[in-house]
Formats: sequence, structure tokens, C-alpha cells
Amino acid sequence: QARVAKKDPEAINDLGLDYCYGTHGLQKDASKAFELWTEAAELGSIDALFHLGVAYYNGEGVQQDMAKAAEFYTKAAMQGHVQARHNLGIVEKRKGNIIRSVRHWMISAKMGHKDSIEFIKRMFMVGGFATKAQYAEALKGYQDAVEEMKSPD
Repeated sequence: QARVAKKDPEAINDLGLDYCYGTHGLQKDASKAFELWTEAAELGSIDALFHLGVAYYNGEGVQQDMAKAAEFYTKAAMQGHVQARHNLGIVEKRKGNIIRSVRHWMISAKMGHKDSIEFIKRMFMVGGFATKAQYAEALKGYQDAVEEMKSPD
């Protein structure tokens, strides 16, 4: 609470999560979570931008709005948020923009996002919407990212 009072964007974001899920003794309140994430995002929290995108995508605490979801996912992804980049791929796929969705998943896969690899694999295996070369490139990038994140022995 002290960090929230001092306007710490990550503390405010975390408090938003507590309201979203009803944890740490707080009553579940999606609208309050949305309000806190808005404040945290204005203070510079990339995670809060992502959570605003999720709220708009799911219509939790706010009217569902795919355009706004994509807007907040884009803001977070442009600052390196991997899950936001992956979710942009999902938004684009829902709009029928398969090529753009694969591009987003290629980026997030190369950042170590496992689900993105699976999505590219499906696009390659099922519909031929991703090429074998794209799948191989994404898999190599994913493996490199995972290797880079390992702790030294």
C-alpha cells in the first residue's frame, strides 16, 4: 500500500491484479482493476498496458472492444511485452489477417513464447498459412531465446 500511495506504477498494476482476481483479501472488482491499470499505464507500466488490452478483449470491467484491445496490446508489445505480442497475433487471426498473425507470433516465438511456436506450427501443419521456413526460423529463435534465459551452471 505504501508503494501504491507513492504512485509506483508496478505496485498499482499489482493491486489491479488483486482486484481482478479477488486476492489478498480484496473483493473481486473488475471495474476497480481497470481503473487501477489505467492509472498504472499512465505512470508507465507496460504490464498495465497489457492488462488493459486483456480487459478490453474479454470485456471485463469495461465494454468489450477489440480495437481498443489491439491498441493496448500494440502499446505493450512495442515496449517488449511478449504476451501482448502473442495476443496481437490472436486479434489479427480473429480479424482474418493470418499473415499478420503469423508475423506477430514469429516475433513472440523468437522472444521465447512457447504458445507462439505452437500457433505457428498449427498454421504450418493445418492450413499451410505458415511456411516450413517460417516454422523453422521461429523454432530456432525460440530455442535461442530459451537457451539465453537459462541460468549458468
